[in-house]
This record gives sequence, C-alpha cells and structure tokens, in this order.
Amino acid sequence: MADRPSAPASKKAFWAGWVLSILPALMLVLSAAMKFAQPPDVVEGFAKLGWPLKLATALGIVELACVVIYLIPQTAVLGAILLTGYLGGATAAHVRLEEQFLMPILLGVMVWGGLCLREPRLRVLLPFRR
Repeated sequence: MADRPSAPASKKAFWAGWVLSILPALMLVLSAAMKFAQPPDVVEGFAKLGWPLKLATALGIVELACVVIYLIPQTAVLGAILLTGYLGGATAAHVRLEEQFLMPILLGVMVWGGLCLREPRLRVLLPFRR
C-alpha cells in the first residue's frame, strides 16, 4: 500500500486543510490557557468531573504540547494521534457524567479532516474509494 504514489494536494485542499487544522488548534490553545489561569468556571468544572485542580496545569501543558506537535508539518500525524487520545479522554470524562460530549468528538474530526486535506500521503492509507 505504501508503494502507491500520492497525488499532491491541490492548493484549495491544502489551505482548506490548514484552516480546518487551525480552528481546533485555537480552541485547544484557549482550553490550555484556561487551565493555566484557573478561573472559577474551570475550578467548578474540575470539581464536577472529579479531577483534582492540581492537575489542571499539567493537563494544560499536555494539551499545548499535543497542539504544537500537531501544527508542525513533520510531526502532524503524531500530533493528531496524541490529540485523539487527549480528546478521547475528554469524551470519556463527560460520558461518565452523562454530560454533553459532542465537542471533543467534533474537534477530533476536525483535527483528522484538516490533516487529511493538507497531507496527501495520509490519504493513501485511508480506505476511501477513488
């Protein structure tokens, strides 16, 4: 399967991929910043989820690191995998409390959709028909 050549992404697909990649990245950077600042809403959210507030800074660092790895073209696939795990944990935390959990799923779809548009080699691995 790796022997199949990948067609280069069109300019429109490439830039649409970057826009689709930047949107979740900005939301995750904002989320990390909120974990660092720890306003009352974050404190309340951590308490509701049953997470100790002392983990907020560490989670913010992990979140920010994953986003940086995702935005570097050479490490974008690794970053998408790491963000998938991070967002999966967020989804699980909200499902456990029977809360709304659509946002982390949508962010994950946007992460992978943007990456697929900007990285033609990734499309070779996906089982879509041509």
